[in-house]
Amino acid sequence: MSKDMNDQTPVMPDEPPAGGAPETIDQFLCFALYSASLAMTKLYQSRLKPLGLTYPQYLVLLVLWEKDNLTVSEVGARVRLDSGTLSQLLKRLERSGIICRQRDTGHDERRVRISLTEQGRQLKVTAAGVPADMVSVMDTACSELGDLTSRVATLREKLLRALP
Repeated sequence: MSKDMNDQTPVMPDEPPAGGAPETIDQFLCFALYSASLAMTKLYQSRLKPLGLTYPQYLVLLVLWEKDNLTVSEVGARVRLDSGTLSQLLKRLERSGIICRQRDTGHDERRVRISLTEQGRQLKVTAAGVPADMVSVMDTACSELGDLTSRVATLREKLLRALP
């Protein structure tokens, strides 16, 4: 199911023709994933704005709440952001007092480690209701969401393997 971003009427994709090749935009998997991602991001933004976070910042914090004191490259690999985008995002989080960046003096000074500040750890408590709120607005069973997440992750890995 997809939705025009300006229209609130659900648009159900037609079945692809017998040959399997999509003919309309709503029959393309790429469009279904893209438009679902846009809708998901919009829903998250409305919940994250009161916390002073953007959606990409929230993703970085989810990684750090899972495991603190990671290198920039480890964080980038987990959230799949390029170093330029990630660097600017981390600078904003640092200016906000949520993380601190420090050179890794123990192993390789070229590496920068990212750690949560006390404010960053407290933000985890403040943001704790966001996932449950998202699940409730999606009006979908948790088991179905888990299955969908797994299937999309499998597709993502196949797509990444297909990249040149």
